Amino acid sequence: MSKPKIVVTRHVYPEVLAHLAPHFEVTHNQADKPYSLEEWTALLSQQDGALTMGIEPVNEQVLSACPQLRICANLSVGYNNFDVPAMTRHKVVATNAPDVLTETTADFGFALMMATARRITEGEHYIRRGDWHQWKLDFFCGAEVHGTTLGIMGMGRIGQAIAKRGAHGFGMKVVYHNRSRLAPELEAACKASYVSKAELLQTADHVVLVVPYSKEAHHTIGAPELALMKPTATLVNIARGGIVDDAALAQALQQGQIAAAGLDVFEREPQVHPELLKCHNVVLTPHIASSTRATRLGMAMLAANNLIAFFKEGRVLTPLNPEVLA
Repeated sequence: MSKPKIVVTRHVYPEVLAHLAPHFEVTHNQADKPYSLEEWTALLSQQDGALTMGIEPVNEQVLSACPQLRICANLSVGYNNFDVPAMTRHKVVATNAPDVLTETTADFGFALMMATARRITEGEHYIRRGDWHQWKLDFFCGAEVHGTTLGIMGMGRIGQAIAKRGAHGFGMKVVYHNRSRLAPELEAACKASYVSKAELLQTADHVVLVVPYSKEAHHTIGAPELALMKPTATLVNIARGGIVDDAALAQALQQGQIAAAGLDVFEREPQVHPELLKCHNVVLTPHIASSTRATRLGMAMLAANNLIAFFKEGRVLTPLNPEVLA
């Protein structure tokens, strides 16, 4: 009996391919060459399943050309590359990779907030330029973190993990805004209080965004929201590009509307808005919040195990549209 055909869309650790090999006829892309839409559609049309990286589109246009496709397993927790309703109509199972990256991403989010607040990259650039000639009392004075107010927008697993770091480790007052309020026991564990979006932006010293991307969430933070923030506040985005209006943020940073920003994601990544690159008060990282080897391997293995479970047992571990399996 022939094995199902799957494609692994970008470079993965060799252990992942070895894990998949006994179960599938695997097409891989260890050269890590991005596909054009035409190349991607043509390739996927020959597959029964795919291990995707969260960037390859699986939408109505693509699905219409892929009648034999049965499952796409995203390696990432985010899945804005998936049109889940369209996948459901085409009876294609969608999965993602939650939980595996929670703590690693929360570590990074907090680190990015600290680097932003304490002007760490500004100081490094100053040294590298050879500009450091003497110590000064007000040298790169940043923002306090300990004992300040941390505002978290998006209070899922990662948001809760960041809240605990702030409340328990740094004595921060934690406020949050979410589509729905957490259960009382979860609020207590995070020492977090639910507030409106406007109140969060007006009162937080440090705002961290962990909002899932959707059309409704596009530009959750734009010029009106930035105008509500304190001029001493920082903004950190580890969610998805498009949650923040990057042009409006650049303007706010240049005009001193807020003190600083830390960004791991961008609207048109890997392109970065040119005005952001001109800002001295922004810390920029290339979408690496979950990037430790152990975590990225765990994410890839979860996606692989979703594919194996589906074709061997007719189930998946982390479904996004479980109705397709019913």
